[in-house]
Amino acid sequence: MNTIFKNIQGDKAIWAIVALLAIFSFLPVYSASSNLQYVVGNGTTTGHLIKHGIILMLGFAIIYGIHRIPYHYFRGLSILMLPVVVVLLVYTLSKGTLIDGANASRWIRLPLVGVTFQTSTFAAVVLMVYVARYLSKVKEKTISFKESIIPLWLPVFLVLALILPANFSTTAILFVMILALCFLGGYPIKYLLGIVLAGVVAFALFILAAKTFPEAVPNRVDTWVSRIENFTDDTPTEADYQIERAKTAIASGGIFGKGAGKSRMKNLLPQSSSDFIYAIIAEEYGLIGALALMTLYLFLLFRIMVVVKKNEGVFGKLLVIGVGLPIVFQALINMAVAVELFPVTGQTLPLISSGGTSIWMTCLAIGVILSVSRKREQVEEQTLEDEENPLAILSEAL
Repeated sequence: MNTIFKNIQGDKAIWAIVALLAIFSFLPVYSASSNLQYVVGNGTTTGHLIKHGIILMLGFAIIYGIHRIPYHYFRGLSILMLPVVVVLLVYTLSKGTLIDGANASRWIRLPLVGVTFQTSTFAAVVLMVYVARYLSKVKEKTISFKESIIPLWLPVFLVLALILPANFSTTAILFVMILALCFLGGYPIKYLLGIVLAGVVAFALFILAAKTFPEAVPNRVDTWVSRIENFTDDTPTEADYQIERAKTAIASGGIFGKGAGKSRMKNLLPQSSSDFIYAIIAEEYGLIGALALMTLYLFLLFRIMVVVKKNEGVFGKLLVIGVGLPIVFQALINMAVAVELFPVTGQTLPLISSGGTSIWMTCLAIGVILSVSRKREQVEEQTLEDEENPLAILSEAL
């Protein structure tokens, strides 16, 4: 154990934030898992708690393993993993597993271990690393839109097209994050406007095709439309069940909350341990607890920007932005959905909601960020050693 702690490097504040989020997650997950036991009839609350603990342990193992890898290796790994991602997404569309009656095949069941895996979340991390690699490669060059179509936008639109039929929210968020990364990476705005237009046209064609051949993508377009209509329509309907229960939970929490495990809405709110866990947190820990949790995510964003600021390499900066911003962005979207500032998306609360793939991919991204910050620490330590070494000072003087 001492050896492990000695080898833990990188931004200590990020390690602390991730640890706090993980430790805190046990309370709402244990409380909200009663919904799965008594309403859905799936397992026991203790069983879900143990499962969540195992998932988090594996997640921290991922962070530890990834943060020990020199971050420049991720350049080549993103190129190698992109074809793997495409194959996984194609396989998921054709052979995907339905979870809890969901009408979108987003998961594949891993052989031998019997664990389900959501390929789109893994694809998102790989694609962001790939885009960061390309932008850093052309940073000092005059970017031509024609020259960037095949190496940049073809893989981006291919991956997005494979995610879209089963998961519109992930596709939309990933597209926005890629545009933001390209903007920050110096990609010309006039070309980005053309990409946005191309994305809108492609999405419209997909909607048209889905309406023409509804058996190809059953119920998905209707689900998206109904969610947007429910969000914009003030007239309550049966489809507003989730969001109305979420708002009731938040309102009943008050300033200080009802206390850990004392939520009354957890058994009435679908997906209370995953998509709508923030509403349960607000009910049990009140406005203070909800704001404290939001502050942790914003502090994580601040530390991500600190890592970006300290790193001198273009790839390191873009890499941290590419994998770090989506974590905080997803958290804010999850919170916004709970208070009806955003349509229902199905996005989980990073490191808090139950679910293996979401936690593991968040941990993968955190590991990459820590790898970048670890490299910076090593450079600073080496500089300090050189400054304290008389021979190094004499050599520099000569």
